[in-house]
Amino acid sequence: MTDGSRSGRRGTGWRRLLGLQDTPPETPDTGGDPAEEAECVHIRDCTEGPEGRRVVTVRGTLRSVGERTVGGLPALEAELDDGSATLSIVWMGRRSIAGIEPGRDMIASGRLVASRGRSVLFNPRYELKPLGTE
Repeated sequence: MTDGSRSGRRGTGWRRLLGLQDTPPETPDTGGDPAEEAECVHIRDCTEGPEGRRVVTVRGTLRSVGERTVGGLPALEAELDDGSATLSIVWMGRRSIAGIEPGRDMIASGRLVASRGRSVLFNPRYELKPLGTE
């Protein structure tokens, strides 16, 4: 089964649409709680390593949430702030997600991508923290 791209690799169309280079297929997601899989790192320490895009888990507060288009398709973009720096989070094909709103604490886990000079997590796994917990 493919995503309709000629290479037959899942997600290749999105990477091409965003101007990102193709990378080898990723290992399948095994499920589970992002907070249990890896320790959260400070956003300021989130950079692509010499081996390429790495998987990171970060925790912070959503400072802004808005809709934009990427290649004519809807995308929900949020800015996550942990006090050390900010990180863009983008959910492709979404205009809104219940609970994703400014002021909400969350943990996000995904493959770090450098796009337009900024670090971005595309379609991360995430956990919203209950309101009033810090």
